[in-house]
Amino acid sequence: MEAILPKGPEIIVSLISFLVLFFVLSKFALPPITNMLDKRAETIRESLEKAEETRVEAERLFEDYKAQMAEARGEAAKVIEQGRKVAEAMKGDIVAKANEEAAGIIAKAKETIVAEKKAAVAELQKSVADLTVAVAGKLIGEKLSADEHAKLIERYIEEVGSLK
Repeated sequence: MEAILPKGPEIIVSLISFLVLFFVLSKFALPPITNMLDKRAETIRESLEKAEETRVEAERLFEDYKAQMAEARGEAAKVIEQGRKVAEAMKGDIVAKANEEAAGIIAKAKETIVAEKKAAVAELQKSVADLTVAVAGKLIGEKLSADEHAKLIERYIEEVGSLK
């Protein structure tokens, strides 16, 4: 067992060497290592704080984005509804104008029919008057003068006109 255990003077030399090494390391090596570890811990803490701030800002921006999207959808719905109302109003105007034009065309057609009817009746009365004079001339056997002919036509037109 003697080979494993150190002897007294070896223990003292080892202890003095250890204390000198500990003193040198604690004076020259440990402060920079401690400072480096402190700086590293501070850097990590700052990075974590910045990451948290970034996360909070990202969440705020996302909420703003959602609010803007909802507002844009609302405005789009309003624009669509406005377009629908304008289209309905235009449809109503077009239908009203078409109805007015149709009524105007019908009124003109009725006026034209009445005028054509009057013209046809006048033409018919003239033709009947001419035929009547011709028949009357044949029955009487003599020709009528232009004045007598005109008087006879006027009298006949008055009689036919009074039958209405």
